Amino acid sequence: MNKTIRRASVFCLLLVLALLVRVTWVQAYQGQALADDEHNRRNLIGQYENPLGNIIVGGEAITGSTKTGGKDFGYKRTYTDGPLYAPITGYSSQAYGTTMLEGVYKNILNGSDNRLKTVMDTLTNKRAAPGDVLTTIDRDVQKAAWDALQDKQGSAVAIDPATGEILAVVNNSSYDPGRITGANDEKAWQELAADQGKAMENVALRKPQAPGSTFKLVTLAAAIENGLVTNIDTPTGTPDPYTIPGTRTQLPSEAGSAACNNVSPRTALRLSCNNVFAELASKLGQDKMRATAEKLGFNTQIDTPVRTNPPSKYPSEKMSVDQVAQTGIGQFDVQATPLQMAMVTAAIENGGKLVDPHMVSEVTDANGNVLESFKDPKSDQVMKERTASMLQDAMRTVATEGGGKPAQVKGAEVGGKTGTAQRGVNNSKSPLAWFTSYGKADGKQIAVAVVIENSDTDRSEIGGGKLAAPIAQKMMAAWLKK
Repeated sequence: MNKTIRRASVFCLLLVLALLVRVTWVQAYQGQALADDEHNRRNLIGQYENPLGNIIVGGEAITGSTKTGGKDFGYKRTYTDGPLYAPITGYSSQAYGTTMLEGVYKNILNGSDNRLKTVMDTLTNKRAAPGDVLTTIDRDVQKAAWDALQDKQGSAVAIDPATGEILAVVNNSSYDPGRITGANDEKAWQELAADQGKAMENVALRKPQAPGSTFKLVTLAAAIENGLVTNIDTPTGTPDPYTIPGTRTQLPSEAGSAACNNVSPRTALRLSCNNVFAELASKLGQDKMRATAEKLGFNTQIDTPVRTNPPSKYPSEKMSVDQVAQTGIGQFDVQATPLQMAMVTAAIENGGKLVDPHMVSEVTDANGNVLESFKDPKSDQVMKERTASMLQDAMRTVATEGGGKPAQVKGAEVGGKTGTAQRGVNNSKSPLAWFTSYGKADGKQIAVAVVIENSDTDRSEIGGGKLAAPIAQKMMAAWLKK
């Protein structure tokens, strides 16, 4: 063999060896990564090859699967009362992915989670039978909120304060996730994605907005915790007219100067006197206000397990004294979701203890064996029991003598707080009407928060009582009268 042929043979042999090494590397070390890659169409086809597992409310599935008759995808997701439960389920789409519980538990619901595999599944590398997700949602409370919101644009959340179980998450307007589950639903997707996807916006969990006067509960909690308020019936000495600290601007209260001049914290909460709560926030300062807010869940992403992103906000950036005063009435840069305000009220009703809010009770395999349980959630004592008791007392006055009267439930103890949050430059946008409340009777309890957007109400504080409180009343009644 001449020298040239020998060199060519060696070079070819080296090329073959390099290819063998590369193939071995891909199969042995990169095979699983390639198999799991989100762009691997085989994975997507495998997800919908068989019926999916279900999301359960009150023992009944609110999801299902139906045959497609197509070549690639054997089944697609279906929904019962899709718009009613959309903020909980999200969607499972062959073209657009997954969201909410469908996204969080995608691998459980499509059978690819390794915890679902039997010994035989592991040996044969077969996809396991899918599991189910059991929610804490109460069908009656969910439906009561949905029906009450039908002629309004808004959102509502309900929590059991003692257990942290989320009983309802409702948005109106909503959307039908069943419209976009197939591989060829582009027209429906474009309609829902229009206007930056507002049709699919989860206002209840993922759209923090100015909470207005409902945030006065946080301000009063901070004042009591820090010894600034020791008796809710002692006059505060705060004048009205009241000039915002550091400015020459007077801060009005809808109840009027005469009604809010030198009033007690109880009266200030009932009449929603801005002067009192702005002054309390100013005296407390940013750090103490933020510390109390953060104990209650502000500035933290809450996993329900659907994540609240962005989180509710109390400003961390250095504020001027006038800005701190404005946060005391839930304005400036304070933002909260209905979930967050329901958490505040739940902690107050539960003696100052905040139980982690969650909308899933158990995750099971196809045979009902529990893979995950949330029946013993974490809890924190976020305020003294005495503080919570004083706040409950003041909130009861709001519900019996103030703007929260429409929230009364016969035979139950109810406490509440109204709120109207201004929006836009020079209040150019319509205000947000808020109401948050607790109710308890016969050993049962519930905390609710409701926000109405784009209302045609006037800018009086009673707006939250007129528009949002009746919705809270129906939700509380649905739970307490069972």
